[in-house]
Amino acid sequence: MLHEYPHHVVVPTRWADNDVYGHVNNVEYYAFFDTVINRYLIETGGLDIHRGGVIGLCVESHCAFHAALAFPEPVLAGLRVGTLGRTSVRYELALFREGVEAPAATGWFVHVFVDRDTRRPAELPEPLRAALAALVL
Repeated sequence: MLHEYPHHVVVPTRWADNDVYGHVNNVEYYAFFDTVINRYLIETGGLDIHRGGVIGLCVESHCAFHAALAFPEPVLAGLRVGTLGRTSVRYELALFREGVEAPAATGWFVHVFVDRDTRRPAELPEPLRAALAALVL
């Protein structure tokens, strides 16, 4: 249910997202997850992906497929934070078809934040932590 996710964003599908079977290919669901998360981190958390000292690396992801999505319909993505640690975060996501209450896909994505140069774990900067804390249920 969309109301279980405090952040929502519409993700447009593209012609190239469909596979030969006429629906969005499974790999694109992961791209939707990655896009929703990183857009939130940049726009709300102030993450500087080009020059910031801390970056997020994906160490785990999962997607369960419940129903097909297809171009040209837009995807409504819901985002929340399941676990917020000192250097890591587990996001929980759901993708919905417009006007459909049940999700077409659900999943999670884990970032470990590291120093850009050393690639060693680094504490989340305060603006980023505050933005993520707002999504914890």
